[in-house]
Amino acid sequence: MDRTGLAQKLIVEFIGPFALCFAGPGAIVMTGGGDLVAIALAHGLAIGLLVMAAGHISGGHFNPAVTVAMIATRRIDVATGVAYIVAQLLGGLCGAIGVRLVTDETLRNAVQLGVPSVGVGHSNTNALVMEAILTFFLVFVIFGAAVDPRSSKSVAGLVIGLTITMDILAGGPVSGAAMNPARWFGPAVVQTQFDDFWIWIVGPIAGALVAAFVYNDVILKSVRGDDSAGVPREVGEVQVVAPSSPSGATTARRRGRRR
Repeated sequence: MDRTGLAQKLIVEFIGPFALCFAGPGAIVMTGGGDLVAIALAHGLAIGLLVMAAGHISGGHFNPAVTVAMIATRRIDVATGVAYIVAQLLGGLCGAIGVRLVTDETLRNAVQLGVPSVGVGHSNTNALVMEAILTFFLVFVIFGAAVDPRSSKSVAGLVIGLTITMDILAGGPVSGAAMNPARWFGPAVVQTQFDDFWIWIVGPIAGALVAAFVYNDVILKSVRGDDSAGVPREVGEVQVVAPSSPSGATTARRRGRRR
C-alpha cells in the first residue's frame, strides 16, 4: 500500500468515529439520555451515512473491534490495522471534544457525556455479555453485507446502520451498547470516567472475533474454492472495496482480466 493511499484511509477511519462520538453522545446530552429511539438513530445514522459516503475508501471499519476481526481473518495486515485503530481512537476523542465544545456543562455532566456505563440493576457480567452479543450481530452483518461476495454492497451502509440502531434499542439500558472501543474511549477520556473500562474493550472484541470466524471460516468456506477468502492478493490485482461499520470491511477481490 502506498503512503498516499494509507493517508486517505486513515483520514476516513478518523472521520467515521468522529461522527459517531459527536452525534451519539450529542444526542444523549441533548435528550438527557431519556429518548432511546433518538439516541439509537443518531448512532446508527452516523455510521450508516459515513459508510455510504466513504466506506469504499478504507473499508469503513470505524471500530477497533472490527479492525481486530479483520486482522484475525487476514483481511487487513497488522501494521495497517494498528494504524486504523489509532486513527479510530483519535477520531472518537475529537468527536467527544466537539460535544464538549458545543454543549452546556450541566447537561453534559448530567449524563457523563454519554460515556457507556453498566445500567442500574445490572451487573458487570450482564454488561460484558451484552456488549459481546451486540457486537457479534454487528460484525456478522458487516461480513454478510460488505464482505460476502454474494451480497449486494449497495445496501451495506443501510443495514449496518440499522443493526447499530437495533442493538442500542435492545441493549442500551444494560451496557450502553457501545459495540466499539472508540465509542467508549473518546467520551471516557474527555469526561475522565474510566469505571469498568474493560467491559467496552473485551466485550466488543470478543463478540467481533466470534462473528468473524463464524462467517469467514464456516459460512464463506463453501464459496472460497481455491481462492482462500481473506488472504491478501498480489500487487496489481483489482480490489473491490465495499462499505462497512462502527464497522466495515474489505470485500471480495477479483483478478484483472488478461488481454
